[in-house]
Amino acid sequence: MSDTLAALIAAARDAATRAYAPYSGFHVGAALLLKNGDVVTGANVENASYGLTLCAETTAIAKIANEGWIGELAEVAIIGGRPDGDNLIGSDPVNPCGRCRQILNEAAERSERDILVHCASGDGKTVNSYKLSELLPAAFGPKDLGLLD
Repeated sequence: MSDTLAALIAAARDAATRAYAPYSGFHVGAALLLKNGDVVTGANVENASYGLTLCAETTAIAKIANEGWIGELAEVAIIGGRPDGDNLIGSDPVNPCGRCRQILNEAAERSERDILVHCASGDGKTVNSYKLSELLPAAFGPKDLGLLD
């Protein structure tokens, strides 16, 4: 594992410690690597009205959009599991849901790249890496609306 990927997964794990997940007890953190090397994180935020819950990837993308950095996305790391102190318990990598794949695609298209999405197990021992186009083939996005060349 490269130093960059290890740092990105560590940032996602740190973000997961700030998740608000009183209903599922499942904490997810996401770390977005921007083109300039900055890392922006997000964690899941649950709601008593379950449909209003925000995924970690969504909160992180909202942060970069609000800062004007929507076109600066380079890579993403996601980690999740049940909290156990400062650690997460989970042996299976956490993959982005369909909604998050679409939200990531918006930023990826604006960034003019097929970003890498690194999906890590809670213990961090297993990491599966995919191109976003593998996770969301034939995606619909800004280019389909004639907003990008």
